[in-house]
Amino acid sequence: MILRTCVCLLALFAAAGRAGAQPPGTPAAPANVPTPSDVKPGSINHEDVPYPHPVSYLSFTTYGQDVRMAYMDVPPAAQPNGRTVVLLHGMNFAGFYWAGPIEVLRKEGFRVVVTDQIGFGRSSKPIVPYNFHDMALNTKRVLDHLGVAKAAIVGHSMGGMLAARFAASDPDATERVVLYDPIGLTDARFERPYRSTDEVYKQMLGYSYQQAYATIKRYFPTPDSWKPEYEKLARLLYSWTLTGDWPHMAMVRTLLQQMVYTDPVVSDWAHITSKALVIGGEKDGPDFPKLARHVADTIPGAQLVLVPNAGHVLHFETPEIFNRELVKFLKADAPTRSQAGK
Repeated sequence: MILRTCVCLLALFAAAGRAGAQPPGTPAAPANVPTPSDVKPGSINHEDVPYPHPVSYLSFTTYGQDVRMAYMDVPPAAQPNGRTVVLLHGMNFAGFYWAGPIEVLRKEGFRVVVTDQIGFGRSSKPIVPYNFHDMALNTKRVLDHLGVAKAAIVGHSMGGMLAARFAASDPDATERVVLYDPIGLTDARFERPYRSTDEVYKQMLGYSYQQAYATIKRYFPTPDSWKPEYEKLARLLYSWTLTGDWPHMAMVRTLLQQMVYTDPVVSDWAHITSKALVIGGEKDGPDFPKLARHVADTIPGAQLVLVPNAGHVLHFETPEIFNRELVKFLKADAPTRSQAGK
């Protein structure tokens, strides 16, 4: 039930990740998928997307612009264990899609902090030069504001890149780290030519329903994993292109996609000193198992879990396996409550 509810609320953005059709990371649009005529314009700020817990905001200034960063601070539902888990969303998601893992973690006694990064979800969407250093700094701003000195950092997809940057650059604040189906497993700068922001933006403006559908479909690579209800996700993505805010949002998404290209994290892995887990679906791209093993081998002492016959969003597709492995890793050799800090 958690899976069905969460998925039906999910509003995805334009895709970014591994190499593909244009814009970068966008899969080829299927010609046989018609554009639905009943899609209504949707909010780029998620006013029409329910979140599983109350959303708060932290105000600050970035690149001379006043912004607000949205986050959920969810208390434990069981005996508190004194530890905090931070959940970092992917490029095509925002904090609300973590509903299932939030409930699992809080029942284990964890405090759970879920951010919408600047440029995503209910957070502000300024036109700025996005990068993972700023995202890590902004995440630390939220933790400092909440009085959290040290936390377990869990990052999915693009959030896996951010988690790597956070753990490598701020080891004192990282109790342990989980890279969950991360993208950025290679340095794209040496795999395809750089394309100007204006060129990418021009193509982003024409983002179609067919591209949105292909974006969703690729996350569920096996016939058994695809469900017709997932088409609702493509409709939500496409609904943003029908608003007057789309040109602004298209530029934000373009800058975020450029960030994945220009700010690789392949050199960060070796500098992660905290306990680490790399977890992902075995079918999350034809070369994912090999690349995930490389990441795990590069992080000193890291563990690797590959889930058979699974794709990119394990907490939708195989929630029982994902939640079990996540909790097992988080609780292994767990610090005492006094060691965990606030």
